[in-house]
Amino acid sequence: MHIKKAMVIGSGLMGSGISQVCAQAGIEVVMNDASKEALSNAMRSIRWSVGKLIEKGKLAESADAVMGRIHTAGDIEAGSDADIAIEAVFEDLALKQEIFRRLEEVCQPDTLLSTNTSAIPITELSVVTRRPEKVLGLHFFSPVPMMLAVEVIRGQMTDDPTFGAGVDFVRQIGKEPIRVNRDVAGFVINRVNFPSAIEAMNLVEQGVATVEDIDKGLRLAAGRKMGIFETGDMVGLDVTYGALMAMYQETGDPKWYPPLLLRRKVKSGHLGRKTGRGWYEYNADGTRK
Repeated sequence: MHIKKAMVIGSGLMGSGISQVCAQAGIEVVMNDASKEALSNAMRSIRWSVGKLIEKGKLAESADAVMGRIHTAGDIEAGSDADIAIEAVFEDLALKQEIFRRLEEVCQPDTLLSTNTSAIPITELSVVTRRPEKVLGLHFFSPVPMMLAVEVIRGQMTDDPTFGAGVDFVRQIGKEPIRVNRDVAGFVINRVNFPSAIEAMNLVEQGVATVEDIDKGLRLAAGRKMGIFETGDMVGLDVTYGALMAMYQETGDPKWYPPLLLRRKVKSGHLGRKTGRGWYEYNADGTRK
């Protein structure tokens, strides 16, 4: 299945990144968000990112050509003729389920319905539709334009053609598919990464090491491009908290329960770069203090 048009629901860090890589691959995109301000910010962010790729010689097209494929909308109906719909809002099960009910109402019968959730089981979203076999997970990683992997997750009722179409779509946009054949909370990469993130937070809370030194050690000794806390600030501490809670609620395993320090920061509104303070503090232009 060759995708010609995609609808992305949500224009935050992930939604804007997904819209960008689709447009760069020649796909027409409808980026949907209830907030006009969020859409405007997303378009500015995408144009800046595209410009940087052009400067580095990684993109042959002009910024205008790429941006011309992205259209913004405040209502899901604007993307009713899309070949694929990708939900990319924050980790709230009730909100995501409402979006999938709406997608079923407006999208064509053969539209692929997908979610970018980082932890919520795909089946929890597919069961609110009358076509659960057409629902799958497409878990992108941040920053989307730079990260090459995308998890393609099979829900309990996802059929083979839908799963295969998801794999093909990931390749179409220049990414590498990571096949997840069972619908477990957190999928594959987060189930590997989160235990180390939780332990890092516990070490900070216990006064064993600082945020800065743990990140430095992971960059210099473990070969990571970004430390755990740097990555957490980019993704958003609320997103990490939501993913861990989803995994804890799904499994009942206390090892996934968010550490106290993370819970306190989220309650304080210290969510990372987007709020100017998370594990680190940031200037108005997003640079670190």
